[in-house]
Amino acid sequence: MSVTICFDFGNTRFKAAIFKEKELVEVCVLENATVETIAALLIKWDPNKSILSSVIHHDKAIEDLLMQKTQFHLLGAHTKINFTTPVGKPETIGADRLALCAAVVHLYPEQHNLVISMGTCITFNFISNRQEFLGGSISPGMQMRFKAMHEQTALLPLITPSNEFNLIGYDTKTNILSGVILGIAAEIDGIIGAYEEKYGNFNVLLTGGDLSYFVPHLKKRIFADQNLIFKGLYAISEKNN
Repeated sequence: MSVTICFDFGNTRFKAAIFKEKELVEVCVLENATVETIAALLIKWDPNKSILSSVIHHDKAIEDLLMQKTQFHLLGAHTKINFTTPVGKPETIGADRLALCAAVVHLYPEQHNLVISMGTCITFNFISNRQEFLGGSISPGMQMRFKAMHEQTALLPLITPSNEFNLIGYDTKTNILSGVILGIAAEIDGIIGAYEEKYGNFNVLLTGGDLSYFVPHLKKRIFADQNLIFKGLYAISEKNN
């Protein structure tokens, strides 16, 4: 049985997903991005193939290990992908955005798709029905906004994310929760609306570690898929390995 392990090294989380044949069987959050942690996963799953998407300065010894033990691919500008990138500097597109675009082209071919990723930053990624990644936008994510208000003011506390708040906050904590979470939800709905005016019908997919805080507050129709990036990484691995 063919086993593929897909690694996603983000700014705040390190995750891995295991596919047996074409089926996603497990997703795990890694304590760290060290050679020892990766080696333990390889021993546990004995994969045939591996792929790494990284937006951090990871230890290059991890790549060496994966090349020794598996058919390995590092996601980057040289990667063969299932869409084109007619943007100004395609080599600057983040590995995570490449994986997300690959996933939606694989799942929803020949359709307009807007992928919104809720992580350290919020990225909006638009892929046309001609399989072209046209670009999008990047804005501060939820945690970044909480931290900015705490660090750049004298008295505002650092808030832990929660959906326990009302539209009208009744204390400092709920005021911040309402402002950040409902503010981001309104931002997402507004940007989706702007795309609707330009492109008409398209799929909207929401993914990323923070998506659960926003799904209840969005007015626009979306598909929520926590594992979308791994589906894209698997598709890219199959094309490149």
